[in-house]
Amino acid sequence: MMKQTIQKMDTVTANAASQCKLEIISRLPASPPRHRMPILFIHGAYAGAWCWKERFLPWFAQRGWAAHAVSLSGHGNSPGRDGLDRLGLDQYVADIVETVATLPAPPILVGHSMGGMVVQKYLERAAAPAVVLMASVPPQGLIYSALGLFFTAPQLFVDLNRIMGGGEPSADSMRQILFHQPISVENLKRYWKRFQPESHRALWDMSFFNLPNTSRVYRAPMLVLGAQYDRLISPGQVKMTANAYGVPPEIFLNMGHAMMLERGWEQVAVRIDEWLTAQGL
Repeated sequence: MMKQTIQKMDTVTANAASQCKLEIISRLPASPPRHRMPILFIHGAYAGAWCWKERFLPWFAQRGWAAHAVSLSGHGNSPGRDGLDRLGLDQYVADIVETVATLPAPPILVGHSMGGMVVQKYLERAAAPAVVLMASVPPQGLIYSALGLFFTAPQLFVDLNRIMGGGEPSADSMRQILFHQPISVENLKRYWKRFQPESHRALWDMSFFNLPNTSRVYRAPMLVLGAQYDRLISPGQVKMTANAYGVPPEIFLNMGHAMMLERGWEQVAVRIDEWLTAQGL
């Protein structure tokens, strides 16, 4: 049994917090970190920093990483919920710029779904020591995801559009969209209560209006991950992202979209940890 050596912090240090209006959840090793760079986790649409808190943050802290997760504007406990529909990708990128400025060293960026698109847009204007894209929206945008869901699961397509319009997701729809492996009713209810509407502007940005210019994206060492049974970002779309940046895609078998919350989440964490360590970070 690994000895628990985590310093729990639900926000950044007082000095850093005074510089940042956003919610940042951190888990730090009790002893000095074994790795030179911190990790910053960026959530996907409809979520917040909470999706990393339960599993990924303590797991990486146990392995000597300073692990942080930010709630983008209008998400989680960050300000901006009242004006959510005015927020686009540019605001979310500004959130990452603001968060990075509070950290003691440039962080490794790990983006899931919409968070992966935000990371790509961030790299148009700034560098990063390494990047992990998990089930990321590809640089070609959300249109392929929408079409795929429409043809393979039309009822889920209708439900997702209802959520986009501000309606609450049904627990069963959320299970089908996000998970492949069995999930307990208790956990499903907990997650269901935490999900929220997403900015229409951000969704349009990711569909047509503010897609990454891959020729301008900083070429950091990049790991591109996907899930075999992802209904939102299919393995084919993961391959599109990997091909755009000239790296091989890696697809986890028997997993769905919510890779950090699925029962098999630890194999994803292990792969990220091994890859980052191999980069010498």
